[in-house]
Order: sequence, then structure tokens, then C-alpha cells
Amino acid sequence: MDAPTDLELHALARRVADRMLEAGRQLVAAESCTGGWVAKACTDLPGSSRWFRGGAVAYSNSLKHDLLGVREATLEREGAVSEAVVREMAAGALERLGGDVAVAVSGIAGPDGGTPEKPSGTVWFAWAVRNAGRIDVATVLEQFDGDRESVRRRAVAAALAGLLGV
Repeated sequence: MDAPTDLELHALARRVADRMLEAGRQLVAAESCTGGWVAKACTDLPGSSRWFRGGAVAYSNSLKHDLLGVREATLEREGAVSEAVVREMAAGALERLGGDVAVAVSGIAGPDGGTPEKPSGTVWFAWAVRNAGRIDVATVLEQFDGDRESVRRRAVAAALAGLLGV
């Protein structure tokens, strides 16, 4: 399967926009390996300020902690590319950036940085939703093939597609 094109990412972001507007929700993003690309896809749409509040690009562990409140113990125990970290990134984005819905992405885009346990293309996602005073979080692990560009494009598409189910 080919990596999604810019037009396909734009179409996915449009569907997310429609979903957020229908529900009267505000979206925030917490990104690592996608480097703000989810936010870019959202803000490429005219009128995105009605449903997209913004996001944080927390590439380093220290920024994951400082900006999003990811616990240092979680980072040390699990590593930045883990279910526990994206859960805390998504919840932290809601708590610190506001909004009703958050998406978080952390992965290894490659070509280096991978290990046998977490090879290049390993990406964790979390989607958090504010519901009656609590925060519900869903997570997914994906393993994408391809070069850095392909992994990142697929990660952006998966992050946006996951928002259609929240």
C-alpha cells in the first residue's frame, strides 16, 4: 500500500473537521515523530480555528515531560515509543492545552533509531476524549513499512483516521 498523498491527507482532515464541528468539539494534538504534521493537516483547512485549538510538538523526552506532563518514570520505564507514553501525552494535551479531544503520536520514523524490539516504523497512537469529568483514552500500535517520509505520512493518516472513531 502506498503512503497517502497530500490530497488524501487533506480529505481525511476535512472529515475530522466535519466530525468535530458536528459534535461541537475542540481538538488538540500532541506529536512526536510526526513533527506537527497532524496540526498542519488540520490548519491547512480554512476555518480550522473553529474546531482545532492547536498542539505541541514534543520530540524530546524532556519536552514530553515539561509540555505534556508525561511522567519521567514512565519515559524511563517504557521508553518514548510506548503505549504508556502516548496515553500520558494525550491526557496531558487535554489537561494542558484544553479541548475536548486529543490525538497523540510517538514513533520511530527511521531510518535509524530502531531496535529489534521497536524497529523503525513502530508508531503508537492515543486518542483521548473528555467525557463527563473523566478522560477516556484509546490506543493503537502500528508497524509501518517504508522510508521516513512514508512512515510519517502513514502515521498522520492513522492519527486522523482514528479521530473519526472518537
